[in-house]
Amino acid sequence: MSGSTDIWEQIRKEARTESEAEPVLASFLYSTIIVHRSLERALAFHLAGKMSSATLLCTQLFTLMTEIYQNDRFIGDAIRADLVAFRQRDPACETYLHVFLNYKGFLAVEAHRVAHSLWKSGRRSLALAIQSRVSEVFGVDFHPGATLGRGVFLDHATGVVVGETAVIGNNVTILHHVTLGGTGKQTGDRDRHPKIRDNVLIGAGAQVLGNIVVGEGTKIGAGSVVLSNIPPYSTAVGSPARVVIPKKNKTFDGYKVENWDDYEI
Repeated sequence: MSGSTDIWEQIRKEARTESEAEPVLASFLYSTIIVHRSLERALAFHLAGKMSSATLLCTQLFTLMTEIYQNDRFIGDAIRADLVAFRQRDPACETYLHVFLNYKGFLAVEAHRVAHSLWKSGRRSLALAIQSRVSEVFGVDFHPGATLGRGVFLDHATGVVVGETAVIGNNVTILHHVTLGGTGKQTGDRDRHPKIRDNVLIGAGAQVLGNIVVGEGTKIGAGSVVLSNIPPYSTAVGSPARVVIPKKNKTFDGYKVENWDDYEI
């Protein structure tokens, strides 16, 4: 789909079709999708219902999320890019509506965007409260200080842990039980967590630890433990991870590595 209006109208169209095909869900689809004027309001309504608790009231969450989604252009664009990422990269996904309603990876990412906005504005207690609730409800633990780009896809989204100073670029795919964490050797306000560049794929169960860089277009194999920088457009596997393309090539899919020794592989 091209354009933000197209995606929202497609979701509304899918909701109407589904409500006719499955009357049991008609009321739910009407109140969650069809009645709302925008994707942002509908998402805020849906997330507020899922995340509300005795501490975080549904109406409070709805107002808060609606305000943040509608006033931050980056988040609005990111939500739509995330929807496209889930729809296109998961072969089991049939509709945008399915992503919006049922993919807890998508919902966890969009809730994190609210927590991160609060964190940046100094409302850290509320940001941490939302983080805690996201972990309880969706099984995903992103520190609100972590930075996410657009088009982030959490496949299955169970047991994913991301540390405070981690940075995740655009169009990154992360499978279940992945940790972007620290080594325990750095403390305080220093950068302690990985920097994941654009278009990276991190396989299930991988552990990427420390203030290291995973280069653009890289693939991290399932179960790998990455403790040092990984060059762009490469594949890293094992524990500790090693680059499987021979060093003598000095290039990765046409990308020239100028300072090979910097990567310490």
